Amino acid sequence: MAISKVSSSVFVAQSSFVSAHDGPVKAHWEPNTDVYVTDHGLVIKVELAGMRSENLEITVEGSRIRIRGERPDGCRAPKCSFLLMSINYGPFESILELPPGYDLGQAKAAYLNGFLRIDVPLAHPPKPKRTRVAVQHSL
Repeated sequence: MAISKVSSSVFVAQSSFVSAHDGPVKAHWEPNTDVYVTDHGLVIKVELAGMRSENLEITVEGSRIRIRGERPDGCRAPKCSFLLMSINYGPFESILELPPGYDLGQAKAAYLNGFLRIDVPLAHPPKPKRTRVAVQHSL
């Protein structure tokens, strides 16, 4: 059970990925991410200051959730010399593999004040189905 920066049963990977639509794309950075458990499920909180929600893409495949996008760098002058540069720009991707017991199909996401929050509820085990079996007369 490993995660970058969070010790839990969630696995986070940053990698190159190939999209059927876009071709090969290299993820240049991974945003700061918190993953924690509540009484109702799991919360994924991603720090994405300077982005717009329409520049985010969240997809689910099985027990994995993929968060990707691109943070534009439209603020700096065309010719500038940095004295310090620690803000990441460009494309990013985070892949989280969740442990069993969470229903990614019911996940809800919201983006507010530079933070993406994804709430993943607990999976409810199917209730036992009760059926009545008819007894036939023996021949």
